[in-house]
Order: sequence, then structure tokens, then C-alpha cells
Amino acid sequence: MSGLVPTIVALVLLAAIAVAGLSAARVPRAPAPVWAILRGTLQLAALSLVLSGIIGNPVWVAVGLLVMFTAAVYTASRRIHADRRQTMAVGLSMLAGNAAVLVIVFTTGAIEFSPRYALAIGGIIVGNTMSIATLTGRTFRASVRDHWSEVEGWLALGARPIESTRQLARSAIYSAMVPSIDQTKTTGIVVLPGAFVGAIFGGSSPLEAGRFQIVVLAGILAGATITATLLVRLIGSVAQRPDEETP
Repeated sequence: MSGLVPTIVALVLLAAIAVAGLSAARVPRAPAPVWAILRGTLQLAALSLVLSGIIGNPVWVAVGLLVMFTAAVYTASRRIHADRRQTMAVGLSMLAGNAAVLVIVFTTGAIEFSPRYALAIGGIIVGNTMSIATLTGRTFRASVRDHWSEVEGWLALGARPIESTRQLARSAIYSAMVPSIDQTKTTGIVVLPGAFVGAIFGGSSPLEAGRFQIVVLAGILAGATITATLLVRLIGSVAQRPDEETP
């Protein structure tokens, strides 16, 4: 509790900088960082209380991961203005990405299979596949809308919907993957990832923390690849201009 006041002061100052900068640049919804910080604070406080009671229980950890996954699918779907069919596509692509990573990581023994590690790795991968789904979906929809005449031309020549948007899909996947790839490439030089720092603070040796972190980063890239490629495959299979879809 002794660090609560300095923490509040730091949060207020950091939020003020974000809002002031966005307001000066006349960016829409400039106060958004304040509400994001408040919401994140409340959610982390609630999560801390919940985790203290479920961290050793496999069933409750599974429930917690399911709640995280559902919230992630909802958030990504809302960001790309997905209809019901596209929301299912988001859910399936994220599920495939997360399942593949967790199965490989735990069946190979790269990370110990326990409720604690399942929650940690699962939460990290869910969060990253959510971001990838959002970036991929938004970029792909914008590209199809902006290049609709080109897509329509391919369709007129007899191409299937997925064929008419293939190049746009590839560009969307690449753009969405760039942040994750750059983070992995610069780890240890520019970036000190949270999993590495957390493991160090938790008492692990630097070598053990590094091993844990590189497995996490590889899992992020694998999960992101599966999520992004499957998502554009599913939402690109229907020939419909994005701004004509039902939100």
C-alpha cells in the first residue's frame, strides 16, 4: 500500500500526457487513454483477486482462459465491424492459433504443464492473437474497399472471391505481422519483454527467463500466423464490398 500514492500520481501524469498530445494533434476521441487506463486498472485489480483463488485449480484456470478468449473474440470482432459470420471466423481463427501453440508448447515439454503456466502462456497468446486478428481484419477490409474496382474486375473474369482478394490478403497478413516480427528481432537489444522481466522478478535465472521468453515469442509468431492466414481465408471467401456489409 505504501506505493499506491506514487503509482496514482504516475498514472495521472502519464494519462495527462497522452490526452494532451492527442488533443493538441486534434485526434478523435482524445480522452480514450484515460478510460483505457481506468478500465485496465479495475480489470487488473479484479483479476488479481480472482487469480489468488484459482491459480492452483485447473478447472478454474480453464474457465478463466475461456473468459479471456471470449472477451478477445468480442473485442476483435467489434473492431473490424464483423457481422455474425465474420465473428465466427474471428473466433475460429483465434482458436486455431491458440490451440496449436499451447499443444506444441506443453506436449514438447518446453514449458511445464501446470495451471500457473497454462494461464500465463494462454493469456499472452490470446492477447496477441486478438491484436493480430484486429490488425489483419481492419487492414484487409480497408484494402478490399479501396481496391474494390480491381476485385470486381477479377470477379467479372470468373475468379473466385478468395482469388480476387489474394494479393490484398497477403499484404494485410504481412502488415499485421510486422510488429510481432520486429519485437522478436529486437528482443534483448531494444525490447525487454514482459515475460522475461517477470520471470527475473520471480526469481528465475537470466538463462531460464530467456528460455521461457523465446518460447513465448515463437508461440506468438506461430499463433499470429495461423490466426491471420485463416482469418483472411474465411472472411475473404465472400464477394461483398466491406462498406455494404451489415455491421
